[in-house]
Parts: sequence; structure tokens; C-alpha cells
Amino acid sequence: MKAIGHKENLPIEDIKSLQDIELDTPKATGRDILVEIKAISVNPADFKVRAGMPVEGDDWKIIGWDATGIVKEVGEDVTLFKVGDEVWYAGDFTRQGSYAQYQVVDERIVGKKPASISYAEAAALPLTTLTAYELLFDRLQVAKDDANKSILVIGAAGGVGSILVQLAKKLTKLNIIGTASREETTDWLKELGADSVINHRNKLSEEFEKYKLPAPDYIVSLNATEQHADEIVKVIKPQGKFGFIDDPKSFNVMPFKSKAVSTHIELMFTRSMFQTEDMVEQYNILNEVSKLIDNGTIKTTLGENFGIINAENLRKAHAFLETGKAKGKIVLEGF
Repeated sequence: MKAIGHKENLPIEDIKSLQDIELDTPKATGRDILVEIKAISVNPADFKVRAGMPVEGDDWKIIGWDATGIVKEVGEDVTLFKVGDEVWYAGDFTRQGSYAQYQVVDERIVGKKPASISYAEAAALPLTTLTAYELLFDRLQVAKDDANKSILVIGAAGGVGSILVQLAKKLTKLNIIGTASREETTDWLKELGADSVINHRNKLSEEFEKYKLPAPDYIVSLNATEQHADEIVKVIKPQGKFGFIDDPKSFNVMPFKSKAVSTHIELMFTRSMFQTEDMVEQYNILNEVSKLIDNGTIKTTLGENFGIINAENLRKAHAFLETGKAKGKIVLEGF
């Protein structure tokens, strides 16, 4: 099968950072399904692993954690899918990824692809959907019927923010405050359902005062957490909840003590990495959101399609994503 892999941690400008290769097609056993991949999307996790996680041994490392495709083979213990099913998923951090024509993945972290959108449109969503949903409802434990509360979403126009804003708008009664710094991304957030949009290039406390916004009960930081930490402490409501997904070099929770703020970290790979007893919740989440897409409640966050799945196009996608200027998700389609 065709695949795109790497053996060294190299800058994306180096042609060897991602290479076109040929590998044997894997087999599905146990609870695994074998998926013929139709489309993928690129996430910050992709370039962080490519650039910073050493490859063990001499084997090719295949990354990628978003895919849509068709089930071609099922393991002997599979009960949730059959050959021919259209699926979407974000995969498992400990296994080979989706930069390949075929991939094996545990059925418990896979969902039925939304029928109303294309493979490319669907590929934009699994990882960010799982991250946003788990952050809102598993980590922060937002109540879907709890009124008169607000949430601040820092970095709301990116991949996770684009779906989190929609989920919060459609599934909760929260007042949603997003942050963006460009007119294009501000308009995007308003289109997705943000009630207010402030500029994260300014001090958050000054933006809250300028627009007479209420102290948020929840704050979600999707990037630059370290940069905004002091301002987050200032604006969050006493006894509020704070969650983040990025990787600050250091993070001191002690400034939150006076406000008794709880702090939460979200990583959507945790369930599959540790084979948790509730691992099948990702199957449930993806199926729930699939229905929300098919009934028109949620829409794809596809930003740009970078063409067919090959090393050259993936290097371009990584380079653009590393600029931090992406709106929505970058997808690639077909081999």
C-alpha cells in the first residue's frame, strides 16, 4: 500500500521530513477493523510528533490522526461494524496513523461517517470533535440545561474551537465568548454561533471591561495558554472551571487557589492509549455528532483542501499549519 512516513525528526522544508513509501497492507484481528482511507485531515499533533518525537528502531513512522473511509475487513471479535460501512475516526496515538491507503483501528474509537457530507468534509472533524466534546462534557462537566452561564474559548477559530463553539451553541445554553485576532476569523466565529468575539492580542481583562462581558464560569484555552495564564486568572469567575489542550512549558495552578478554580487537561488519545473501560464512549460521541451533522445542527469545519494524499502535499499542509494561521481544518483526499 502507499503511505507517507518518516524516520527522522526534520524541519518540514527538508524533503525527507515526510516521504512517499510502500508498505505491506495490515490485517484486522481481534476488535480491529481495516479501513481503506478516503480522506484525512492534518492536526497540530501531526507536526509536533513529526518534528519532536524520535522514531523507535529502523521502521517507518506513519502519523496522522483523522480519517474517513470504508471498512474492508473486520477482526474476529468485531461487533460494531461490517465490511462496506463508511466510518470516521481519530485513531490511536500508540499505533500507525492515517497517512496510508489502509489502516487498522480498534472499533471502539470509530463512528459511522455522516451520510450527508463528503469524505473530505467529514475528515475535518473526528479528532477535534472528540477533543471538544470530551473537554466540554467529560472534563468541565458542562450541564446541557444549565442557563445563565458563560464560556470563554481562547483560540476559538482553529480546528478544535470551530467545533467546540458549535457544540456549545447547539447542545448547551451557555453564552459563548470566543477570541480571534483577524476580521476573517472573527466573522467565522460569529457564523458558527459565538455570542461575542474579543481580540486575544489584547489583554483579556481589558477586552472584558471594554465590552462589559460577564466573568466566565468556564474558560477553555486551545493555544498559547502560557501567554494568557495571568489574564485567565483575572477574568475567570470564582469557583469556575478552566480547561486546556496545548502544551505549555510550565503551568502554575497556584494563582487559581484564591478563586478555587478547578483545572482540567484534555487529551482525546487517553482512552485508547490506556484501553480505559469507557473506551467505547468515543464510538458513542462520534455517532452522536454524526447524527447532528446529518440533521443540520452541526456543520463541517473544513477550511482548505490541499489535494491528494502524498508527501509533497502533506509537507505543504504541515508548513501552513505551523504558521498558526489556519482557519478551520486542512484536509487531503485520495491517493
